Amino acid sequence: MNASLKYQGLIAACGMNCGLCIGYLREKKPCGGCFKIDDPHKPTACRSCKIVNCEYLAATGSGFCYDCEKYPCTRLKNLDQRYRLKYGMSMIDNLAHIKMHGLESFLENEEERWKCSECGAGLCVHRDFCLNCKADPNLSA
Repeated sequence: MNASLKYQGLIAACGMNCGLCIGYLREKKPCGGCFKIDDPHKPTACRSCKIVNCEYLAATGSGFCYDCEKYPCTRLKNLDQRYRLKYGMSMIDNLAHIKMHGLESFLENEEERWKCSECGAGLCVHRDFCLNCKADPNLSA
């Protein structure tokens, strides 16, 4: 089975789906995602991300944090906790899914999980409404 290409190449080492990020989804000067370090539209904090630039990550075969000898490191745990509380998404859960079921399965899951039930557009993890139709995905079902 072929996974959707919607989020292909947008899954960061930490488990973040860059395709859900407001920086990637914004219309003016969108960020190209975590793998494009030299992207001039990438926020400075993202360009200097300690996880993307981690020396231990460079030694992993998969390019994902779950293969790191320090996994889960304090940085990843803090990021995961912030995203769990603020956005209802877990990088550590994402990484567990990728490790157990593969990237293709994760991509298919993301396609379904982050789809607006009103208009079918992809949702943004950083907003509590659909950027396309402005519907509240928590009220739709």
